[in-house]
Amino acid sequence: MPATATTTDTGISVKRLKPIVDMVRGKDAAEALELLDFLPSPAAGQVAKVLKSAMANAEDVMLARPTSLRITEIYANEGTRLKRFRPRASGRVGRVRRRSSHITVVVDEEVA
Repeated sequence: MPATATTTDTGISVKRLKPIVDMVRGKDAAEALELLDFLPSPAAGQVAKVLKSAMANAEDVMLARPTSLRITEIYANEGTRLKRFRPRASGRVGRVRRRSSHITVVVDEEVA
């Protein structure tokens, strides 16, 4: 039974998260954490935080060792958008959409 962790409305767009999520998909959880620690993007910190939570859930629920975990699924879905307005020329208004996302990580024990 795999363990999951989800974070909602991160404040980071899916466009910025997708390359980071694709980079760690299918890797060992410990190896992915090391990789995320050295990435300069703040989005990598958010992904690492969710991954640590999934590892803790697996340790608690499945009684699994963190060294034996592998990322089976990881994805970022589009979240709610904050709609803001900015003044433009001639009394008009320009819409600003601040995108956010939901990150989901699923870890499971490796089958040897």
